[in-house]
Amino acid sequence: MAVTPVVGYAALYLIAVVAGAGTTLGDPGEPMVWPAFGVAATWLVMSGHTPWRWAATGAIGLFTAGGLAVTGTSLGIALVEGFAAMLGAVVFAVAVARWLPAIQPSADGGRPLSDLPGLWRLLICAGLAAVAATLLRIGGDLALDGERTFSAYGAGALFLRDAGSVLVFGAATRLLADLLGGDRGVRSALSRARVLECLAVFVTSAAAYWAVFSSQEELPIGFVLIPLTVWAAVRMPSPVLILHAAVFNCSALLYTVGGHGPYAVVADIELRAMLIQLYAGILGCVGLALALSRDERVSLIQRLRISEQEATDKATMMTTVVNSMTEGLAILDHTGRLVLRNPAAGRLLGAVPAVTGGVALGSNHGFFQPDGSPLTDDELPHVRVLAGHEVEPMDVLVRNAAVPEGRVVRFNAARLVLGTGPYHVVVVFHDVTADRRHRDELMSFAGRVAHDLLNPLTTIEGWSEVLEQELAGYRPAERVERIQRAAARMRTFLNGLLAYTAARDGKLMPTTVNMSLLVGDIINSRLDQAESTGSAPPYFEVGRLDPVEADPVLLRQLLENLIDNSLRTMAPGVGPYLAISCQPAPNGMLRIDILDNSLGIPQGTRHEIFTNFHREKGSTDTNGLELAICKRIVERHGGTIEATANPYGAGTRMSFTLPMGRSAYARALAPVR
Repeated sequence: MAVTPVVGYAALYLIAVVAGAGTTLGDPGEPMVWPAFGVAATWLVMSGHTPWRWAATGAIGLFTAGGLAVTGTSLGIALVEGFAAMLGAVVFAVAVARWLPAIQPSADGGRPLSDLPGLWRLLICAGLAAVAATLLRIGGDLALDGERTFSAYGAGALFLRDAGSVLVFGAATRLLADLLGGDRGVRSALSRARVLECLAVFVTSAAAYWAVFSSQEELPIGFVLIPLTVWAAVRMPSPVLILHAAVFNCSALLYTVGGHGPYAVVADIELRAMLIQLYAGILGCVGLALALSRDERVSLIQRLRISEQEATDKATMMTTVVNSMTEGLAILDHTGRLVLRNPAAGRLLGAVPAVTGGVALGSNHGFFQPDGSPLTDDELPHVRVLAGHEVEPMDVLVRNAAVPEGRVVRFNAARLVLGTGPYHVVVVFHDVTADRRHRDELMSFAGRVAHDLLNPLTTIEGWSEVLEQELAGYRPAERVERIQRAAARMRTFLNGLLAYTAARDGKLMPTTVNMSLLVGDIINSRLDQAESTGSAPPYFEVGRLDPVEADPVLLRQLLENLIDNSLRTMAPGVGPYLAISCQPAPNGMLRIDILDNSLGIPQGTRHEIFTNFHREKGSTDTNGLELAICKRIVERHGGTIEATANPYGAGTRMSFTLPMGRSAYARALAPVR
């Protein structure tokens, strides 16, 4: 707080003391208009936590006592008033620091009251300060004048006077300080004031107060002045309202001091003082409450408009981004009906007129499996997400009147949880036709190449056997063994390519397969293999295995690849353990689980292991196609496959779904439940 504001507050306070000292009611009596209390409270609050606060406190007491003594007040009473002013200002500053710290000076200058809760807290702070000053003042007066008695009306008048002074004159002092300090908010509010309407308010108020307190003073019609305060509070900026309250509250008080107005007829001077102070306080509270409510409403409306504009701008930006996307985007509600879609979605799905809001996105739009087999509504990714399932991205063949040649579209569906109401589903469509065609062509080419390479490979293997026999017993025979091992690896790789091509392109011959017999046969072959190689025999635990509807050749290849993958990934020195069982799955499917105690699958690769030519680091005994073949076989049967951690310990759980057996033979094989 600089020296200049200190001098300004001191000068204003001294003027307020001298001006208020001449407004006493009765002889002797207390001043009826006492702006000094509000100026002192504001002065101490605005001093902040600086050394000037203590100097300001002493100056308040000194100026109060000196000003009253100069105007004729006895020295004892003047000293009591000085101490009361100091106490009231200190209590108010402490209360404000506790309950209303926002109005204290800060780096940004502090801010005035802006809402009704702040007004109520200000009234509490002003009330506490008024109570403290009134108690000290009454106690001092009784101590100095032994013949004087306590008067509740007199105490009430002093309390209301000081509280009202903080409310009106304290606000006016803060307003003046902000205006002189160059506060842009105050100047902006004054610049927005309607000049003509302001003049009308003040002229009308002056005429009305003259009529009520002078012309028709015998009539108790003080209540008719309340609408003028309401008018000023509702229509004028808060600084204008504060000025209106200060001017016309003083007018009402001064009229009463001069013996005019509806309250002058009250014979008891102390009761008259309390009533006019109560009247002035009510007008000030009503005006400030209405003005703050209006300011709060205007501020909320302004923020709402800004937020609305920001939301509109963001919505426009998002709409532009979404509409310019080459990927399709659709949002469906909890019933599966379209809420939003972008133009790319209509182009990719090929049914632009039908893909509109309120329409269900179902298989009737021409959705098929990538191999051309029908795709039911329950199998669509977004329908499964709505049913609460975790869904991986899925390729769907779209073929309808708009896309007769067909298009492969990848569906990525995810749940969209909103703040309120049921959840939605967001689906992103990506055209992968060219990618899939390129992949298929590449794999077909690889299959043809693998087939063509088998003939020269057979020749190499045959001649290497002849060469091995001729060089038997000689050192070069070891090099022939290397040729044979390399040829064996090459044959394994080529067989994998041919198997993948068959799994991808071969015609399905589904029939009811007895899973128990098939798994038992595979287990026996693996036990025989372990015995022939001298390795530790794996332990198999087989649970319930219901019959399935599948191609028996591809199903055997699927099970052999999965079981061999588990055996191949065992840790050294660990006895292999596999558990195979099944359980019903939704939509007429059967879920088969294969659990093992292998090394498991590294984090982040549970989806990559099903891609073509994927090998674990350091692996040399695999062509990287075994699990990709498994995935293709399962998908061609309309199922899904996934790899997860073994829930019962170390290892992996491979889970895949296949259609349940539907024939009479399958029903005969099904165990009793």
